[in-house]
Amino acid sequence: MFGLSELAIILIVVAAVLAVKKLPELTRSAGKSARILKSEARAARDADEPGTPRVIQGETVEREDPDTDTGPRG
Repeated sequence: MFGLSELAIILIVVAAVLAVKKLPELTRSAGKSARILKSEARAARDADEPGTPRVIQGETVEREDPDTDTGPRG
């Protein structure tokens, strides 16, 4: 009959085989989370410098000047 150590090894192998299917999805999710965390940390650090524009997902966000008219033209 199986002992406790053999049963533990079998369970670890079965868990590893089942986890292989989810591994690419987990690594992608971890990478996205790391990028978000890095960008948020950079944004918090750059909050002290109000003159620099921030890039978010490939788009430049410009800060509005209260002196200029940014309303619709027409």
